[in-house]
Amino acid sequence: MIKDSVLISSDKMQEREELSLIIQEEAVRAVQSIKKGRVLLYPSDTLWGLGCDITNKSAVERIYEIKKRDPKKPFILLVNSIQMLKRYIVMIHPRVETLLMHHVQPLTLIYQSNGLLPEHIVANNETVAIRVTKDPFCRAVISQLDQPLISTSANTASLPTPLVFEDIEERILEMVDDVADRRLEINNTGEASVIGTFNHKGELDFIRS
Repeated sequence: MIKDSVLISSDKMQEREELSLIIQEEAVRAVQSIKKGRVLLYPSDTLWGLGCDITNKSAVERIYEIKKRDPKKPFILLVNSIQMLKRYIVMIHPRVETLLMHHVQPLTLIYQSNGLLPEHIVANNETVAIRVTKDPFCRAVISQLDQPLISTSANTASLPTPLVFEDIEERILEMVDDVADRRLEINNTGEASVIGTFNHKGELDFIRS
């Protein structure tokens, strides 16, 4: 019995090491692709999404084109830490910061932008939706880019959101430039994140739950 437990532990450790190596290799490949202005299909902490270099307006416009999405509707951004989040927003209430530190489920909040993000990814009212991702692959990509990553579901805007890779439209697969290794989707929740706003007291109001 003890021998079996040791074997299981050893197998799990090997699986973790293999996944860690895949994350490292795929993150490097993804960053190289993004820096060339390409659109990447990748698994996030919620669903498969489309991402690109936020400073490359042409790449951002291509995602709008791929999704057939209204350009007036900005995308969610992913950051790898609260520290990175604070680079781009006017203020975060202490209660909200504490919530972000301990919240287990993916949580996207809308903040007032401080003007450091490109205009083409900020809403007309100078707000921006940002999520602090805990997904290892996304965090690795964002760390190497040293900037946020666009996160928008991999579907035509008028069609249902694909919950798994197999649900992604063939048209989407043909239009993106690169696709991340499917083994990375192990951390996907298969659900869109909760989206909310907060007031000066740090009280949340959920737009999508």
